[in-house]
Amino acid sequence: MHTRAIISSPTRRSFLKSALAAGIAPMFAPARFFGQDAPSNLVRFGCIGVGRQGQTDMKQLMTQGADIGVRVVAVCDFDSKRAKDAKSLVEKFNGEKFGAGAPKSCDVYRDFRELLARKDIDGVTIVTPDHWHAIPAIAAVNAGKDVYLEKPLTYSHAEGVKLVEAVRRNKRILQVGSQQRSDQHFRMACEFALNGRLGKIHTIRAVMPSDKGTGDPTPMQVPENLDYESWLGPTPEVPYTEHRVHPQKDYGRPGWLQIEAYCRGMITGWGAHMNDIAQWGNGADGTGPVEIQGTGEFPKRGIFDVHTNFHAEATYANGVRLIMETTGLSEESGKNAGVWFEGDKGRIFVARGKIQAEPADLVRDRIKDGEIRLYESKNHMLNFLECIRSRKDPVAPVEVGHRSNTVCILAHIAMKLGRKLKWDPKAERFVGDDDANGLLDYPHRKPWTI
Repeated sequence: MHTRAIISSPTRRSFLKSALAAGIAPMFAPARFFGQDAPSNLVRFGCIGVGRQGQTDMKQLMTQGADIGVRVVAVCDFDSKRAKDAKSLVEKFNGEKFGAGAPKSCDVYRDFRELLARKDIDGVTIVTPDHWHAIPAIAAVNAGKDVYLEKPLTYSHAEGVKLVEAVRRNKRILQVGSQQRSDQHFRMACEFALNGRLGKIHTIRAVMPSDKGTGDPTPMQVPENLDYESWLGPTPEVPYTEHRVHPQKDYGRPGWLQIEAYCRGMITGWGAHMNDIAQWGNGADGTGPVEIQGTGEFPKRGIFDVHTNFHAEATYANGVRLIMETTGLSEESGKNAGVWFEGDKGRIFVARGKIQAEPADLVRDRIKDGEIRLYESKNHMLNFLECIRSRKDPVAPVEVGHRSNTVCILAHIAMKLGRKLKWDPKAERFVGDDDANGLLDYPHRKPWTI
């Protein structure tokens, strides 16, 4: 039997009503935009990385922010064709939404540093390959911008530590794109686990899809529209092939997702989502496991070299065991990915659009007053925009993104080393293992150091 909950996005009217009731002005603009000399009351955004997922996030930003004073005014991508497409989307949306006389223009940049140098831009989305997360994100918060950053937070653990410090030092808002925290099903499952509805939790299972396919290593001519040297960024120089970057004819799944120099594979691709929920439901947002081990399959697949199937196990100080494993299915079957919370009275499974308990009556009663209640967000992008105005932490702040991503990185390191590792979550270092600690970062090719 399934226990289901319907999730609905707030309407503009209900959202404004709740904002006013809470004493929050229904315009998410920084304070400097108010006053007699204020040139505008709009919050202006730039979108860095406008490929497959980047355009999806950009569209959400435009639609969710249109009626509350948020505008996209600039886009940036190393592929000029994709940047041009994004510019057209923005200007088409502005023209249809706001009509004659409304702001329609959208500037295009290849170099994100030029976009960040604009004083009139207040926030950015960063939706780039994983090896390009930390550098523009740190630059953005140093430039005084608020950031919506896609998961995983960073490629390396060391980058995550530095990003957390930069966000807090600059007092910026950063929302990680771990949107399952804004899904009612996942929040409910975590609340049931934390409130003892399943008894004492002993095991959490994070189930993920696996990768497949082969990447063609044959060198190709670099397309004129792609700044390939910049795309490589901090990673080693290697010959171009379309399978290394992204398709030129469409917005299909890019090859970099299966190349270890740019992405660690499904352990971070889907693990950043599922381990994030495991951490949330284990009350471990500010910490991590104390021990981890794992194995992974790394078959020869041309230039694709991330793991396919894997199995990893982490143990927390409270005795809870987190099992991370692939389903053996491809990403197209990602709907099968989810999290099991298992206790001595029963268990609960949560996935996108589904929550299921065994026995079913364990979750029939809603969370009561006095029980643990988690941060409630009904819309991930709106939550981010609201926090720009309130200056309060969003549902997936930088520290949460870093800790959840750390579990993924630790599992990947354990797979590569093939031995059990001890982790100190307070010091954020492996215990007595220089080789493992050496894998917490990687050599960044100059000038892209942090």
